[in-house]
Amino acid sequence: MQRDRKRVLSEFLIVSAHAGDRRALDRLCQLWHGDLLRHAARLIGEAEAARDIMQEAWCDILRGLRRLREPAAFPAWAYRIVARKCAAEIRGRQTDRRTADGLRAELAGAAIDGIADAERQADQGAIRLAMADLPAEQHLALALYHQDGLSVAEIAVITDTAAGTVKTRLMHARRKLAAALNPEPTAS
Repeated sequence: MQRDRKRVLSEFLIVSAHAGDRRALDRLCQLWHGDLLRHAARLIGEAEAARDIMQEAWCDILRGLRRLREPAAFPAWAYRIVARKCAAEIRGRQTDRRTADGLRAELAGAAIDGIADAERQADQGAIRLAMADLPAEQHLALALYHQDGLSVAEIAVITDTAAGTVKTRLMHARRKLAAALNPEPTAS
C-alpha cells in the first residue's frame, strides 16, 4: 500500500511541476532520492561514487521531466537514467584502466575488494549473503523487484531487456536463493 501512495504522490508532484510548482520538484527529489541512490550504489558498488552519480542523474531527471508525458512512468524512467549514468561511469573507469596499464591489476583488485567490502557491510542476514552469489543480472532483477517494489515491466525498461527475460532471471534467482538458504542434507 505504501508503494501505491508513493506512486500516486509522484504523479501528482510531476503534474504540479509541469504546471510550474518548484516545491513539487523538491518534494519529488526527496521522495525518490533514497531509492535511486540505493540503485546507483548497487550498480556501481561504492557509496561515494553513487552520490556523485546521483547529482548528475538528478540534473538530467529534472531537466528532462518536462518531456515525460506519462507521470506513471517516472520510476522506470528515473531508474533508467541512473542506470545509464552508472554504466557511463563504469565505461569511463574501464577506459582509464586500459590507458594506465601499470595500474590495471591493482585497480581491478581494489575495485573487487571495494565491492566485496560493500557487500559485507550491507549484509544483514543469510538472504543478502545468498544474493551476493547470484549472477549480476539476477541480483539486480531480484533487488529491483523485492527491495524497490518495481514491476516486471518497469525492470524490463530499466535493464533494457524483455519482460520474459526479467521473469526468467527472477525465477532462477529465487531457485538459487532457496537452494542456498535451504541446503538439502547430504546422505552419509
